[in-house]
Amino acid sequence: PTTGVLYKEDNYIIMTTVDKEKYKCLLPLIASGNEEEEKDYKGPTPGELLEPLFKQSSCSYRIESYWTYEVCHGKHIRQYHEEKETGQKINIQEYYLGNMIMKNPLSEPGSRELPCGYDLLLSLTQIPTKNIEGQMTPYYPVELGNGTPCSLRQNLPRSSTVMYICHPEAKHEILSVAEVTTCEYEVVILTPLLCNHPKYSRFRASPVNDIFCQSLPGSPLKPHNLEQLEKQQEMLKMPFRRVKEEEMPSTKEEKFSSIHKPVAVGSHQLLTVGTTHISKLTDEQLIKEFLSGSYCFHGGVGWWKYEFCYGKYVHQYHEDKESGKTSVVVGTWSKEEHIEWSRKNAARTFYLREDGTQTVRMVSHFYGNGDVCDLTDKPRQVTVKLKCKESDSPHAVTIYMLEPHSCQYILGVESPVICKILDTADEYGLLSVPS
Repeated sequence: PTTGVLYKEDNYIIMTTVDKEKYKCLLPLIASGNEEEEKDYKGPTPGELLEPLFKQSSCSYRIESYWTYEVCHGKHIRQYHEEKETGQKINIQEYYLGNMIMKNPLSEPGSRELPCGYDLLLSLTQIPTKNIEGQMTPYYPVELGNGTPCSLRQNLPRSSTVMYICHPEAKHEILSVAEVTTCEYEVVILTPLLCNHPKYSRFRASPVNDIFCQSLPGSPLKPHNLEQLEKQQEMLKMPFRRVKEEEMPSTKEEKFSSIHKPVAVGSHQLLTVGTTHISKLTDEQLIKEFLSGSYCFHGGVGWWKYEFCYGKYVHQYHEDKESGKTSVVVGTWSKEEHIEWSRKNAARTFYLREDGTQTVRMVSHFYGNGDVCDLTDKPRQVTVKLKCKESDSPHAVTIYMLEPHSCQYILGVESPVICKILDTADEYGLLSVPS
C-alpha cells in the first residue's frame, strides 16, 4: 500500500518463513490517537464528573439471597435484612460497611466532599484497574471508613472501597459486593458519568490495523505454505457444509437441551452466590446422611464460608492458597444443652394454614462451646435456624450467618431438603427421618 499516517516506510520488519522466503512487513503505528487525546484532555476530573451523583443523594441497591446492599453515594454503604414476624413489627438487622470519611491524607477532617487533591493524587499516579469480565478496567476509588465495629478484628470499624467504573448504558447499579479480607469490602458501581473521561472510558472499540507484507526479490508473492493452507481450506469448505446440513435435524434437539440449562450470565453470577447444589443422592439417602451428621452443608458469601454438620458442629472458615485454611469453631452440639436452651426459647415456629391447621415453619437448635472469643472471653455460640425453602433444584441449600451480639451468632440454613423433615420436629425441635 501507499504509506500514510499509520504506515511509515521505515517502520517495518523482515519476516523469513521456514522455506527461507523473505517478506518486508509494514507495521502500523500503535498510537491510535488515544494517548494524545488523554494528554490533551482538559475536561472535568473524575471526581467532578461524579459530583452530581453525590449531590443528588441518590442510592443504589442490590438484592441477594438474604442480604440487601444499599449504597448511598457520598454517604454510606449498608447491608441489611428485613424480617416480619406474624403480628409483629418489622425486625431489621443491619451493618454499615462504611461511612463517608475519606481515608486518604489529603481530605480535610469532617469533610463529606471529595477533596480536590484526591483527583490530583490519582492523576499523578497510575490509575488503578480491576479485572472485570476478563478485561483490566480502570476505576475511580472512593474509600469509606467508620462502619459498624467488627468483632473479628478487635472491634475495628468496617471499611469499604467503592470502585466507580465507566459503563455508557448503566444506571449507577451495583455490579458486585465482595468481602476481600475480614470486614473490609469492595463494591463495584457501573456509571455512565465517568465515560466522558478518556482515561476511564474502556468501551471505545480498539482499532484493528492490517499488517501489509511485500515479497522481497527471489521470494514468491505468497509463501508456499500459505498457498497450500488456503487450498486445503477451500477443499474442506464444501463437504463440511453438506455434512453440517445433514446433521442439523439431530443436533437441533441436542443444542436446545444444552443451552437451556441454568447458567451464570456474565458477571451476574453473584446473584446466586450462597446457594449451592449439595448432592445427587436420593431424597431418602440424603435425609438419612444429613440427620446422622455424615453429610454436611457448605455455604456463605465473601471472605468467610460456613460448614454445618447437623448434630455435630458449625465451623466458619477461610481458604487461602498461601496460608492454607483458617477455621473457627462457632459452636458444637450437646443434646442436653440444647434441650435446656429450648425450655427458655422457642425451638419450633409454626404458621397457620388456610384450613386452620398448624405446620412447622422453622426449627431452632443451639450449638454452644465454640472457640473462646477475644472480646467476651466466653465460648462462641450459635443458634441454627432450619427453614423450608422451595426451589427448582430439590438439592439446593442457602446458608448465611448473622452476628446480633459479639460472638453470638445466628446461622440460617434454607433448603427444599428441610421441607421434607420439618413436620417430624418434636417439642425440642429435634428432627427425625420421615416414616
